[in-house]
Amino acid sequence: MSGKERREQLIQISRTLFAEKGFDGTSVEEIAATANVSKPVVYEHFGGKEGVYAVVVDREMQKLLGMVTEALSASHALVKLERAALALLAYVEENSEGFRILVRDSHAASGTGTFASLINDIASQVEDVMVDEFVMRGYDPKLAPMYSQMLVGMVALTGQWWLDVRRPAREEVAAHLVNLAWNGLTGLDPRPRLTAGSRAAEERRPPPAPRPTEKELREREKARERELKEQEKIREREQREAEKLAREQEKARLRELKEQEKIREREQRELEKARAQEARAAARQVRPPADHEEVHSLE
Repeated sequence: MSGKERREQLIQISRTLFAEKGFDGTSVEEIAATANVSKPVVYEHFGGKEGVYAVVVDREMQKLLGMVTEALSASHALVKLERAALALLAYVEENSEGFRILVRDSHAASGTGTFASLINDIASQVEDVMVDEFVMRGYDPKLAPMYSQMLVGMVALTGQWWLDVRRPAREEVAAHLVNLAWNGLTGLDPRPRLTAGSRAAEERRPPPAPRPTEKELREREKARERELKEQEKIREREQREAEKLAREQEKARLRELKEQEKIREREQRELEKARAQEARAAARQVRPPADHEEVHSLE
């Protein structure tokens, strides 16, 4: 696996874990274990849990913001509102893990990547639309920022609620949202429907992947637990093998040290023996003559 592929794998695994457990409930150890890599690999790519969390949040923000921005490119204000609501609900349905990460209590590691700041970004774009509509209708355009926050907040909170209930269908939810926002409580349409243009745009959208059933989710969790246990067994086995190898290497090192010590002792004995022999030879050369040798010399 290349470095780029490994980085992407770690991002996807972290995304799932952050969605399930949040930032504080996820550890670098768990990210590494799920990816079947060591902790240093995670640190090498992201510098820690905070780094990968920031990448995940930034990706989700850009994805949602891009979808809403595209929806706001429609010409008519009503269609813009409809498509923006549909875009948010589509993101919720198709990127549930990402939405769960965004709406959790933000962590300092996310920097500006909080759901509140994202809503502000979207509201700023909606504000431009509101100003034009207010001017056309004779309303005070200075009120547009407040109304844009109201409008986007209403859609966002509905999205949070719909994340779990998932009914009615997102088209119907969007229609009722727009009904309330566009007509107000006093002018509610009893049977609201999206405009033909928005319905056609929604029909062109690729169908979302089927949502896993509770049974499938349980089976995935069990499979993941089995995988983690198997990975733990592998790590324990590798640890035992590493410890065994270390012991064997230590024994070999001690044997080598003993052998070297024996060699040094043997060399020392031989050196001492040679020195003793040299000393005896030197002593013989300087020895004084014997008595009978002196008498013979006088004669």
